[in-house]
Amino acid sequence: MKHRSTRELYEYWNVRRGRRAAPDRADIDPGSIRRVLADTFILAYDQIAGHPFRVAGTRVCALFGRELKNAAFVELWSPECRELARDLLTFVATESVGVIAGARGAAADGIPRDLEMLLLPLSHCGRTDLRMLGALAPTGAGQWVGVSVLGPLMLESHRYLGEGTGQPAPRTVPALPAARVRHRFVVYDGGQA
Repeated sequence: MKHRSTRELYEYWNVRRGRRAAPDRADIDPGSIRRVLADTFILAYDQIAGHPFRVAGTRVCALFGRELKNAAFVELWSPECRELARDLLTFVATESVGVIAGARGAAADGIPRDLEMLLLPLSHCGRTDLRMLGALAPTGAGQWVGVSVLGPLMLESHRYLGEGTGQPAPRTVPALPAARVRHRFVVYDGGQA
């Protein structure tokens, strides 16, 4: 994950889910993710309606120059990428696995803009196929956001996060109290003097 917003949102989601496949929608506190809230969104898993936005952060809306609430997520993608976008959403919803993806959209000035997208399952009413939490953030310098509006997005790459087992993803753990850090290595005192 390249962008601070996607890394922070993933870590928060991972902590909130614990040993479950996905955290409950009620477990997500907007105040706890306020630094990345502008880049986040929540989607409804509704194939007929094109997976509409339930909530969209201000910067996500600024990317496209309009309010996205109730807008179809799949309509943001170019026609050749819509089926793949639908497939990714279906996989996230049915397998309870996150997805990180690279996307590109051409702005009105003709300059391609790179974005990073994160899609994560949310449990809602005991099911993980109703809501998804996500982030969409520009990579590199984002001074153009709000000045230049993006056209349809192209999906550049994607990878799955975790295995859908309900087990938390591996993460670093603090060193044991008997350990000390030296030159970025953790040193455990042994029995030799």
